[in-house]
Amino acid sequence: MRTDGTEKPKFWSSEVQKSSQWPKIKVLAGMLPSRVSRGESIPLPSPAFRGCRLMVISMVMVSIGVYARLMKHAEAALACLAVDPAILLIVVGVLMFLLTFCGCIGSLRENICLLQTFSLCLTIVFLLQLAAGVLGFIFSDKARGKVSEFINNAIVHYRDDLDLQNLIDFGQKEFSCCGGISYKDWSLNMYFNCSDDNPSRERCSVPYSCCLPTPSQTVINTMCGQGMQAVDYLEASKVIYTNGCIDKLVNWIHSNLFLLGGVALGLAIPQLAGILLSQILVNRIKDQIKLQLYNQQHRADPWY
Repeated sequence: MRTDGTEKPKFWSSEVQKSSQWPKIKVLAGMLPSRVSRGESIPLPSPAFRGCRLMVISMVMVSIGVYARLMKHAEAALACLAVDPAILLIVVGVLMFLLTFCGCIGSLRENICLLQTFSLCLTIVFLLQLAAGVLGFIFSDKARGKVSEFINNAIVHYRDDLDLQNLIDFGQKEFSCCGGISYKDWSLNMYFNCSDDNPSRERCSVPYSCCLPTPSQTVINTMCGQGMQAVDYLEASKVIYTNGCIDKLVNWIHSNLFLLGGVALGLAIPQLAGILLSQILVNRIKDQIKLQLYNQQHRADPWY
């Protein structure tokens, strides 16, 4: 019994301290002893389980990306490597898996190294997103030029990659546009080029996704853009969209600033929360390590 009338816990008794079952502190690579060895109950770490779900999602993304890459012809896949949606899936999936692995396993195993890696990577991702937004706003003309270069590169490889083709068709139909700056940008593609020595049957044409929708049409006319690059602007505007997708995209951004701000805030808050919570957990683990080291050094103290 202690002087205040309370009974000492069982694990504080001298018999337990002298026994071989007394838990020794093992600080190996930043690893805290498990809560089971300390006689504590283990609460269900719901953030860690959410991280495990994100790990599963990231592995699915990587699997889809790898499958899409393997199903493509090797030469065509290498030619449009920079604009391949499958590559984007693989890269995002791998980064997401590594990030969630560090956070999930680090919190479950109370590993300081993994938790600090998770916090550092999340901080870098947040700063990169913030820098991209600020630089895109300040240097809007250069950002517009980069987007135009990316779209033109995608137009060049339109027929080389089915995934890229479907992505471009979806974007042109959603934004009611055609090409990057104008519909004549499709002359950059070797199949739609208007040069006299082009033997393609699609010479001087544009994809069907550039065509104006016909309400009564039940079957899509994939040749509706035949020869549209050879006619003037007013004549072409009766059949296809003549405005470029870059101007449409800029107008859409200007008209949906609140929506984009909400999306950016929705991405930033979980990242900041993850950084903060991981640092709090690291500090608590360090405090517990110091406390156990202190208890081990003062086991002979009569008050213990």
